[in-house]
Amino acid sequence: MPAPPSAHLAPTALAGGTQGTHALRPLLETTLHALARGATARGGPLPTGGPDAVAARVQAAATPVLPEHGTGPDEALHTLVQTLAEGAADPADPRCAAHLHGPPLALATAADLAAGALNPSLDSWDQAPSATALEALTTRALAALAYPGHPTADALVTTGGTESNQLALLLAREAARTTTPTPLQIICGANAHHSIHRSAWLLGLPAPHTIPTPTGTLDPADLHTALTRLHATPTLVIATAGTTDTGSIDPLPQIADLCDTHHTPLHIDAAYGGPLLFSHTLKTALTGLDRATTITLDLHKLGWQPISAGLLALPDTTPLHHLTHQADYLNAPDDTEAGLPNLLHRSLRTTRRPDIFKITVTLRALGRCGIADLVERVCATAHHLADLIDARPTLELHSRPTISTVLFRPKGADDRTTARTRRRLLRTGHAVLGRTTTPQGLWLKATLLNPHTRTEDLQHLLNLVEGHTPR
Repeated sequence: MPAPPSAHLAPTALAGGTQGTHALRPLLETTLHALARGATARGGPLPTGGPDAVAARVQAAATPVLPEHGTGPDEALHTLVQTLAEGAADPADPRCAAHLHGPPLALATAADLAAGALNPSLDSWDQAPSATALEALTTRALAALAYPGHPTADALVTTGGTESNQLALLLAREAARTTTPTPLQIICGANAHHSIHRSAWLLGLPAPHTIPTPTGTLDPADLHTALTRLHATPTLVIATAGTTDTGSIDPLPQIADLCDTHHTPLHIDAAYGGPLLFSHTLKTALTGLDRATTITLDLHKLGWQPISAGLLALPDTTPLHHLTHQADYLNAPDDTEAGLPNLLHRSLRTTRRPDIFKITVTLRALGRCGIADLVERVCATAHHLADLIDARPTLELHSRPTISTVLFRPKGADDRTTARTRRRLLRTGHAVLGRTTTPQGLWLKATLLNPHTRTEDLQHLLNLVEGHTPR
C-alpha cells in the first residue's frame, strides 16, 4: 500500500503560525500510515531477532543518515516512522509488561502534538504565556491531591522520577547547609530506586546509608536504629511508595512517625504508587504520604502520559528559594517586579517543554473518576493474573501484588533457567517481561499498565512462558 502523498509540501514548512496546520495535516496522514505499517510488520510486542537483527534492519532503512541531497519529507518521514514502529517495544500490547513504561492515551498524545507544534519554552513568560498559566493551575491541583488541606502546596514539573528524586535531595541538601556544615546523610532502604544513590553522588553527598530490605520494604525498627546512630548528623530519610522491583509500599505512617521523633525530613518516592491517590478505594495504601517533606510523582507510569510527565510535590513553596537564579534576559528584576512570572526557580533546566499540557488535557477529559477507573482496572488485572498463576501447577507466584506488578517463574526453575526463558521471549518478540531478584532468587516480572488487557491476553502470556521455558 503506498503512503498517502504530501504533494507540493515544502520541506521547510513550519508547524506554527496561521499556515502551520496546513503543513501538518498531510504529514500526519503520512505518519499515521507509517505507524500502522510498522506495527503490522512487527506483529507483536517486540521486534524479532534481538539487538543485532534490529540494528541491521535500522541500518538498512536509515542509511545514509546524512545524504548529500535530501529525499523529501514524505519519503523520510514514512520510511523512518515505519522503521521506528517496526523496531519498537509496544507498551500498548498486553504482552509488553516488563517495565513501568506505560501505553499513552491517544488523547494525551494528541495534546502532546499541539505542544510540539507551538513549541513553548517554560523558562520565561514571553516564550510561553498560556503554558505558564496552565502549569501553575495544574501543578497546584495535583499538589493538592498529594497534600490535602495545604493551600500553599505546589509541584515542579520534571522529566520523571529520577529528576524529581534528584531535586528532592538537592533541596534537602541546601536546607541542611543553612544549619550545619556537616554533609547531609541520606538514609534509604535497599529497595529504593537507583536514582537515590546516583543523585547523592551527583550532588557530592556521602554514599547513602542503605538498610537491607529482605522483605521488600523498609523496616521501621531498622530505620529507628539507623536514625539513633546518626542522631548528630543531618539526615534525610527516603521511603518508597511503589518499588520498581515488586511494587511494594513502605510502611509510611510508621516511617513518618520516626522522622517526626528524630526531627528529620522525609522524602517519599511515589513515582509508581502516587496515582493511587486518584482512587478513593486504593488511596488508603498511601496513608502517611502527605507527611513527607517532598513527594516524587510520575504520570508517564500510572497516568498514561507520553514520556515525560514527572512531578515533585511540596507542601509549600518556601524551599524553592534554593533554586533561585537570575539571568537578565529571562527574569530581569524589574520585569519580575512589574508582574512577569519568574520561572527559573521552578526547574534546574532552562529550556523546558510544556509537558504539563498533555496532563491538563487528560485531567479535564477524564476527571478524577476516569483516571481512578484506569488505575483500579490495572490493579485488578494484576490480582487476576496472580490467580491465574496460582491455578497453574507449572508456575510459581512470588506474592500477591501490591499495585500492578506480579512476580512469578516456572515452578522449580533455577535462576539460569528463568533468565533464559525471559531472553527467549525477547528474541522471538513474543513477550516482554522484566526480571527481579529477591532473597528467593530470580523472578519474571509482569508490570501491568494496559487497562484494556483481557483474561485471554493473560492466559496467552502464561502459555508463552510455559512454551519458552528450557527443559
